[in-house]
Amino acid sequence: MSNRINALVLCGYGLNCDIETAHALELAGAKARRVHINSVIDGSVDLADFQLMVFVGGFSWGDDHGAGVIQAVRMKKNAGEKLLKFVQDGNLVLGICNGFQTLVNLGLLPGFDGDYGGRSVALTFNDCGNFRDDWVHLQVNGSAPCVFTKGLAHMELPVRHGEGKFITDEGVLNRLIRENQVVCRYAGPDGAPADGRFPDNPNGSIHDIAGICDPTGRIFGLMPHPEAFNHPTNYPDWPRRKAFDSRSGGEAKPPPTMGIRLFQQAINYFM
Repeated sequence: MSNRINALVLCGYGLNCDIETAHALELAGAKARRVHINSVIDGSVDLADFQLMVFVGGFSWGDDHGAGVIQAVRMKKNAGEKLLKFVQDGNLVLGICNGFQTLVNLGLLPGFDGDYGGRSVALTFNDCGNFRDDWVHLQVNGSAPCVFTKGLAHMELPVRHGEGKFITDEGVLNRLIRENQVVCRYAGPDGAPADGRFPDNPNGSIHDIAGICDPTGRIFGLMPHPEAFNHPTNYPDWPRRKAFDSRSGGEAKPPPTMGIRLFQQAINYFM
């Protein structure tokens, strides 16, 4: 295998975060390729050439019939077996925002007992009744098997969604918690869980859930956008931070942002 892993970034039909996601992956050290959904379906692009597949954010098919629903149906009907083989071959799948919504509609998450086709969780309309475009604090579960968050404890990332409320029944929720498949939860600035408080929890998700993984930790979905924090100047408070670092003799070159670090974890998995 090359020193650079090959990452497939889906695009097409209302998805609008593909360029940003490919850029973040390149910064993290991957070789990213933007691929139209139709090219996966018709086989002109072979999933076997990639180790990481990213379902990106946006508004696939205008969120008609629900966010991520049409994309999931189209992919499952026309490329379902290809997706399952990609997972079974030990590769990684990441779903961001609309991509997370698609993964739960496909049934790739939560993936209990190796079932990657059944739907048991959903992402629906925010309790606040409107689209949220803000930054959130995330508490990361260090006991989760998630490949993408190893070594991370707390993250600040932007959200931009209208249907991000995570819901499921009590039995599924308890199993997600018990088996450490709840990867990240909305939190306050101190890192403690938001306990449903708005705007720390921007959508009303039960148990403050912002992201979950499958039992292997190789499939991960989250509502916040790591690709949107690919440079220090993405952060809204960056001028103050830059001035503070300058006065305190901070490094001339800042370390990778939290968003890039998440992608780097995926790359490190194959190294």
